[in-house]
Amino acid sequence: MTKYGSFPGARPRRLRTTPAMRRMVAEYRLHPSDLILPAFVREGVDEPVPIGAMPGVVQHTRDTLRKAAVEAAAAGVSGIMLFGVPLDEKKDAAGTAGTDPDGILQLAIQDVRAEVGDDLVIMSDLCLDEYTDHGHCGVLDARGRVDNDATLERYAEMAQVQADAGVHAVGPSGMMDGQVGVVRDALDQTGHEDVSILAYTAKYSSAFYGPFREAVGSSLQGDRKTYQQDPANLRESLRELALDLDEGADMVMVKPALPYLDVLAKIADAVDVPVAAYQISGEYAMVEAAAEKGWIDRDRAILETLTGIKRAGANMILTYWATEVARGL
Repeated sequence: MTKYGSFPGARPRRLRTTPAMRRMVAEYRLHPSDLILPAFVREGVDEPVPIGAMPGVVQHTRDTLRKAAVEAAAAGVSGIMLFGVPLDEKKDAAGTAGTDPDGILQLAIQDVRAEVGDDLVIMSDLCLDEYTDHGHCGVLDARGRVDNDATLERYAEMAQVQADAGVHAVGPSGMMDGQVGVVRDALDQTGHEDVSILAYTAKYSSAFYGPFREAVGSSLQGDRKTYQQDPANLRESLRELALDLDEGADMVMVKPALPYLDVLAKIADAVDVPVAAYQISGEYAMVEAAAEKGWIDRDRAILETLTGIKRAGANMILTYWATEVARGL
């Protein structure tokens, strides 16, 4: 008995007393199966090419990509999202390397499928920005604007060649109006009814994409504000969500993750399909840079960010730390 009598009777700290106690009462737990590894494969290189702004991440050769896929599967990671980086001389205004059956992304899909089969969900970025000489996610009209409907025709072609290569899921990421419906029709009409769509439903025009531009060798001129979402808008993401679901999205995604946890929570509460979040290059780079300076505990920060994303409602998290974290878990 203290001079305060029985106050306080409720003592939440009792459930924080030991590591075992904290582990037992934890409300959210990361699992390797929550994680998806984004991976870049570059055409015409014999050795992996380090990405300066993303320490520990590389542009893979086809051989090292196969190895990375095997390692991810062994660690219990659920999926791998593939991005192709073509030779600069193969880029053109229409992004034709993106629909070439022998293009780098299609070859990478075949490689990974041959290596791991169905042990990983093999996903592919379905967008033109890596393949266009202007760096935009679609074809341009005579005034230099991204032509939405002409771009959809290219996306339909991309969906077909990626599915022919053996992908399990496509990720249309260009934020074109109607992209999910066009991709679904293209897949169904070519006998690929089983290929699923991970819709980039809420993809914001973000400063945090900076390192990614290096990762894919982007040729971007200008910005993407006319098609990616305005960071100021939340209700707009719910409208995009309704449209994507109506057009046949099997899974939906919020990108970036940490700056948009409120959007992620709203979307997760609104749907009965799996929800993904993409912890993007800038989020990765910030943690790695601060840890390199000795300003934060790297491993704790990684787990804290991923747990926060899961707590906000993500069923799946795309993260460049996927294999490392899965091994630790």
